[in-house]
Amino acid sequence: MANILVTGGAGFMGSHVADELLNAGNKIWIVDDLSGGFTENIPQGAQFVEGSILDEELLAGLFEEHQFEYVFHLAAYAAEGLSHFIKRFNYQNNLIGSVNLINLSILHSVKCFVFTSSIAVYGKNQLPMIETMIPEPEDPYGIAKFAVEQELKVSHEMFGLPYIVFRPHNVYGERQNIGDRYRNVVGIFMNQMLQGKPLSIFGDGMQKRAFTYIGDIAPAIAKSIHIEKAYNQVFNIGADIPYSVKELAEKVGKSLGIDPVIEYLAARNEVLEAYSDHTKAEEIIGVNAAASLEDGLQRMANWVREQGPRKSKDFENIEISINLPPAWK
Repeated sequence: MANILVTGGAGFMGSHVADELLNAGNKIWIVDDLSGGFTENIPQGAQFVEGSILDEELLAGLFEEHQFEYVFHLAAYAAEGLSHFIKRFNYQNNLIGSVNLINLSILHSVKCFVFTSSIAVYGKNQLPMIETMIPEPEDPYGIAKFAVEQELKVSHEMFGLPYIVFRPHNVYGERQNIGDRYRNVVGIFMNQMLQGKPLSIFGDGMQKRAFTYIGDIAPAIAKSIHIEKAYNQVFNIGADIPYSVKELAEKVGKSLGIDPVIEYLAARNEVLEAYSDHTKAEEIIGVNAAASLEDGLQRMANWVREQGPRKSKDFENIEISINLPPAWK
């Protein structure tokens, strides 16, 4: 049994990873500012602290009091496309907050720092994305994630802080915040359908992604700290088969029993194809993304029906409005 800090544990991915860690008999503390998470997501048995990873004093007190042995850092604002227009917010929350945690992990001799990065670090025209490729991120979100990866690498070299980096992609499933209109296309589609609205697709819908069910990757992330060969390594993790966004819309409709009506919007500046190779994770960690897209969507759809639609909120602190997609204004 270990004392473990999970940031973003009231959110989607963080709460599932916290579940797995609790089930393994660990003591869990969750820090989350509830900007994208919900108290009902917090696993029973976890200690919850409402607060931000930008609050250095709060974090320092928690590290001092509880002497965390492991840190799982999943707190982030992962609106990749929006990150162009919220640069300061993006770097404060996704980079500076991460550095606060890294500093404290060094000072308190944390045994391993587990970080969820993103395949956004690769950029475009690198398919399939493999860990040996040189990252060339195309947006501030990917830049911030890669900067944290680099910071972990140099922190290990300078101070001996062990780390594990995961690069998941297009994760969906139960507990996702379907009310966030800027990220998580599966959740956006399901929320729009429940409200009888057309599905918003930027461009022609032929951009391709591999969509990952949360139940396939949360257990692997949680157990990685017990796999010595995983330390100080970077892993792609997720589903293997890419689908077009248009295909996804049809499958989401089928999962909810609703015929989708599509509204095509002006194309955004985004990578057209993104899928990665997972051989390394399969060999070292034993992760296996077993759920088909249809099965995963059905599980999420069943949960979404019980929850009902969520009202979408506009992001209130747009820093640059030039070239902001009209649908986001």
